Amino acid sequence: MHLRSPAIVCASRPHGETAAIVRALTPDHGLVAGYVAGGRGRQLRPVLIPGNSVEIDLRSKSEGQLPFAKVELVHSRGPWLGEPLPAAAIGWITALTTAALPERQPYPSLYLALSALLDAVCHAPSARGWLPGLVAYEGLLLRELGYGGAPPDPAAGMPEFDVQGTRLERYLLADRRGDVMGARALLRERLARMG
Repeated sequence: MHLRSPAIVCASRPHGETAAIVRALTPDHGLVAGYVAGGRGRQLRPVLIPGNSVEIDLRSKSEGQLPFAKVELVHSRGPWLGEPLPAAAIGWITALTTAALPERQPYPSLYLALSALLDAVCHAPSARGWLPGLVAYEGLLLRELGYGGAPPDPAAGMPEFDVQGTRLERYLLADRRGDVMGARALLRERLARMG
């Protein structure tokens, strides 16, 4: 297997002393995982931050083997991780994407929507500028994975955000290990402070 593609880093986990396992969303191959040698080192750790746009090169000798990955930074979301609200939003949407999507199934519309949402989170003057996009992304994720329903009303703001959270917890994240919804609870708490 050989794959080179633009991607959005959704998760990075330590592996061994210096390596990392990265999970990234690509437009044509969906969510892919790869072993990054030196991924915990000084040079690659900032590249593997969830939300970053990268160019990923995956190679493996057999289909059942975890591919080796090389990643090159295209666009960093690191500067916005110092701000509590954008950091919580980036953490939530990348955790949701990682937990909900199956590996190696393409979802080009989700890739485009996630990319646009990350740009909005980083460049909107306030959460009011990106909250409707976040609600729309969650609704798109539910529809793409077969849970249908009417598209959410992003203009409804926080009430729709709360209703959408119940749907996500009930349908997509009910059988997931780990507390993915904890990232959403943190985002909800920070949004509530916004007023």
